[in-house]
Amino acid sequence: MSDSSAHSYWKANIRLVLSLLFVWFFISFGCGILFVDALDTVRFGGFKLGFWIAQQGSIFVFVALILFYIRAMDKLDAKYTLESSDESDAASQENS
Repeated sequence: MSDSSAHSYWKANIRLVLSLLFVWFFISFGCGILFVDALDTVRFGGFKLGFWIAQQGSIFVFVALILFYIRAMDKLDAKYTLESSDESDAASQENS
């Protein structure tokens, strides 16, 4: 993998991680602590929504974010593996 390709790969990886961390922070801290009073006006499964997010919902979102990260990184790895194999194919054809 070339230096520019590796830099692009890590830039995309960091952007993905920061995006997912923002979602996790918003759900766990924002919905579970800051906006709990507003969310408590809604009922979910017999419980107030703010309480449910603080106790269960943030855990479900965290697991969903992990699964999303796995799929996104598989796609990112495949994209940059294909690009690096295309570059190596072009380099081997030039040497022939």
